[in-house]
Amino acid sequence: MKALVISGGGSKGAFAGGVAQYLIEELGKQYDMFLGTSTGSLLVSNLALGKVEEIKAVYTSVNQSSIFSNCPFIIKNKKGVSNISINHFNVLKNIFKGRKSFGESGNLRKLIQNTITIKDYENIKASDKEVIVTVSNLSLNTLEYKSVSECSYEDFLDWIWISCNYPPFMSLARKNNYDYADGGLGCMVPVEEAINRGATEIDVIILETEVNYINRLPIRNPFSLITTMIEFMMDQIEHQNVKTGKLQAKNKNACVDIYYTPIVLTTNSLIFNKEKMTQWWQNGFDFAKTKNQSNRI
Repeated sequence: MKALVISGGGSKGAFAGGVAQYLIEELGKQYDMFLGTSTGSLLVSNLALGKVEEIKAVYTSVNQSSIFSNCPFIIKNKKGVSNISINHFNVLKNIFKGRKSFGESGNLRKLIQNTITIKDYENIKASDKEVIVTVSNLSLNTLEYKSVSECSYEDFLDWIWISCNYPPFMSLARKNNYDYADGGLGCMVPVEEAINRGATEIDVIILETEVNYINRLPIRNPFSLITTMIEFMMDQIEHQNVKTGKLQAKNKNACVDIYYTPIVLTTNSLIFNKEKMTQWWQNGFDFAKTKNQSNRI
């Protein structure tokens, strides 16, 4: 059984889309299982349907307003570097409304519904492909993997949205009497889950460099502190996921091929810049092409 696994990574998901496009359209790979976390969960349904151009159009056209119904920060560009600062008005508005997060991602939920139609959902369920997204159950302190085969249409869209809700900047979802958030809080790269579900050949797209090249700029405000802390923790989770996945693959005789980003794409994956994301998509496609051509030599 063949599986495609895509990690979390916010706007960097555009790079993953380019890699997946090359694997599916140029190499003709046929996957039985698609697993995603966070931004990966946004990609997997369309990839399972072969609707690459449709999901590419989304990733190369979104901006902050496509994601946030109430954006908690302001993006400032200085000497080519993007930094975030607190949008005090929007944050206070959320607090006064009794929200549990600094910002709201209601527009992302609408975007998901526009991207994955009821017909798409029915076509996936009618196929022999399994599509799975990762969510974090904060109430029970557990990870949960939601398969399209086990969900209604609206529920599946909710789980995709929840998988992408990066706390505390995006919506905290209350569903089935539990609080849910970004799957990346517990599992950035669900390789082990793919193996546990029977995958023996797995292509994994990880939206980080294999070796750490980041030397972050000094922290300037509470928001940059929080984002830096969360990204640090998620990086550690990601490294652990990969180690565990490789060990599980060895024990189960599964073959794992990993695609890391060759360079640092961004140090803040909550900034959605359509020009950069368009370039990242092409970078992902070109990188996958180069990697596979070098493997043949």
